[in-house]
Amino acid sequence: MMMRRLVTATGRIRTSRAGRIAVTRRTLSVQPLEEESTPVTVHHSSAIAAPAAAPIPTSAFQSETRVMGNTRAVLRNDWTRAEIQALYDQPFIELLYQAATIHRMYWNPQEVQQCTLLSIKTGGCTEDCKYCSQSVRYKTHVKPTPQMKVAEVVEAAKRAKAAGSTRFCMGAAWRELGNKKNAFGHILDMVREVNGMGLEVCATLGMLNPEQARQLKAAGLTAYNHNLDTSPEYYPKVITTRSYEDRLNTLSAVRDAGLNVCSGGILGLGEADSDRIGLLHTLATLPAHPESVPINALVAVEGTPMQESHAPSIWDMGRMIATARIVMPKTMVRLSAGRLSFSKGEQALMFFAGANSIFNGDVLLTTPNPEFSADMDLFEKIGLVGKKAHVPAKETPYEVQRLQQEEAEAEANTEVKWMEEEGGRDGGVVVTRSRAQMA
Repeated sequence: MMMRRLVTATGRIRTSRAGRIAVTRRTLSVQPLEEESTPVTVHHSSAIAAPAAAPIPTSAFQSETRVMGNTRAVLRNDWTRAEIQALYDQPFIELLYQAATIHRMYWNPQEVQQCTLLSIKTGGCTEDCKYCSQSVRYKTHVKPTPQMKVAEVVEAAKRAKAAGSTRFCMGAAWRELGNKKNAFGHILDMVREVNGMGLEVCATLGMLNPEQARQLKAAGLTAYNHNLDTSPEYYPKVITTRSYEDRLNTLSAVRDAGLNVCSGGILGLGEADSDRIGLLHTLATLPAHPESVPINALVAVEGTPMQESHAPSIWDMGRMIATARIVMPKTMVRLSAGRLSFSKGEQALMFFAGANSIFNGDVLLTTPNPEFSADMDLFEKIGLVGKKAHVPAKETPYEVQRLQQEEAEAEANTEVKWMEEEGGRDGGVVVTRSRAQMA
């Protein structure tokens, strides 16, 4: 049996009992030590079990492929759960490296947006979300309050802007906007006022219909937040008063109105890893990726059914953020609720994994959040700068090769494959070289 030694800095190789080699989960550079000296590329999969081509995935959604070093990122919305699982299951240090590299292909990693979230109408929600302190179904420290006045919200937005925030988000504890015409009229005024201050404006008001979405857009709303929370399978164990389809319909209304979509989830609800992967799969296979994906760590609140739940670890958060960054490379991954439970070093790791937005201020809806001064100290220590409002994110300062769809397809179509060893029916490595590499 013939075998060649493979040398790599970014892949992971395992040898089966039969002596066959399989490459797992990464794209890597391979240099055979005998017979040839031409560099080759191995296209990744969770395990390549049979000689088959591994072309670059293409779809109408794809706009370009980016390559830096031997890491490739492709914008796509045809991810399979198995592919996302393979990414998520990588050794943590490898996953982090891949995510950090892809982050640098699309973003300046030093730029992180600071956002402020204000609860403009607290408590009294009729939903039964088992994690939420604002539900009327549970006895918590939160007491229902009426909707804030427009002037109060504007003053809060001014304070947020002065402290460095460039995005101001308003949340109301409702199941849906419904026929709240008077309240909605005041919210439209709030949006106009805050937008007039030069801030990006986001709102989370429960379910809304297409006409309400259009009115919010016309008033100057930048984005609408409506989280999916978890996977479709686990969702009924967390919420029963609103279906997963209801949430997806709201996201469709938001997108159709021309608003940016902000949708993510919560870790620590008792979900399995498969549910986290299911959430990412749902988001990454929408017709267009959300412009923002908040990753929240559960803050267990006394009086809720999840009061005894355990918050996710830094490893859980890092793995989720990194995988989100890989499968949705042009999306803002927002480090949201629960940040107070992580040290500055742990927060730095999450930025390295691909998070490029935080929520600051003392309170995030009804749970504690780091103070402005603590965030400024963190930014200074690790060399971060804030993202400005209403301007594109800073371009990557790194040298990145960009292939348009036609170029990427041409490259895939000119590949030649061969087996690393003889007679490998059960396994082996499918190695491909483009014509440019063979010249």
